[in-house]
Amino acid sequence: MKKHLFDRVSTMCSSMTTRAYSTSFSMGILLFDKPIRKEIYAIYGFVRFADEIVDSFHGYKQEELLEEFKSDTYKSIKNGISLNPILNSFQNTVNKYQINHDLIEQFLVSMEMDLKQKTHDQDSFESYVLGSAEVVGLMCLSVFCDGDATKYNALKESAMKLGAAFQKVNFLRDLNEDVSDLGRTYFPSLNMQNFDQSTKTEIEKDIEDDFKKGYLGILKLPKSSRLGVYLAYVYYNALFNKIKKIEPKKVLAARVRIPNQRKYSMLIGSYIKYNLNII
Repeated sequence: MKKHLFDRVSTMCSSMTTRAYSTSFSMGILLFDKPIRKEIYAIYGFVRFADEIVDSFHGYKQEELLEEFKSDTYKSIKNGISLNPILNSFQNTVNKYQINHDLIEQFLVSMEMDLKQKTHDQDSFESYVLGSAEVVGLMCLSVFCDGDATKYNALKESAMKLGAAFQKVNFLRDLNEDVSDLGRTYFPSLNMQNFDQSTKTEIEKDIEDDFKKGYLGILKLPKSSRLGVYLAYVYYNALFNKIKKIEPKKVLAARVRIPNQRKYSMLIGSYIKYNLNII
């Protein structure tokens, strides 16, 4: 009974972390069936804490902190408990759904890349996107499919493509912040001194392809998760379309956002389309 209470507190911490950092993902998770919401909160909380180490903890020993976080992660999974509520929540989900540890390792490798690598060629870019986004989609897919290996394998590529699309949209949205504050440039074709329409269009075509392949998988997801993932797709696609309409210099000048009021409209619209079976 007491451990159950601690696990519930841990889930609350993961949920609070998600709500504090992402309005869009928080809304999407609310549209999942109740039994799997806490599992996705747990994955988001884990990913967010690791990302904070490499993006925000300047002036601290980030490499040591990330290595400690990594060690504590695997220890918590092995022991089935952690006094870090975010990791305790995450290990519960990993152990319950038998999430492949290779996915966790690949994610942490990408976090390490953020501390050591400021620019990317095509190979390192693909490796980074795989670890920072695609495998996160596969962690979530493990929950969505709940042990159904056939369904997981059928949806694996689409889940990876959707994760890649979300991440690349983030890269476009955060271009100025990544370069100015973190000294990073992710897109291998990008020259920040000459970010023109041709380069922007090339990047956008790649993202459009990822979105198309990701969308096909959404339609085949279990009902317990389909609407929530669809809402995330609608939000990111709207953000992407807004970025596409802006000239390169304006993308560099300010972070493109979707107002919360518009997000709530998307939630209502997605709910209606889903119930009318027209997504």
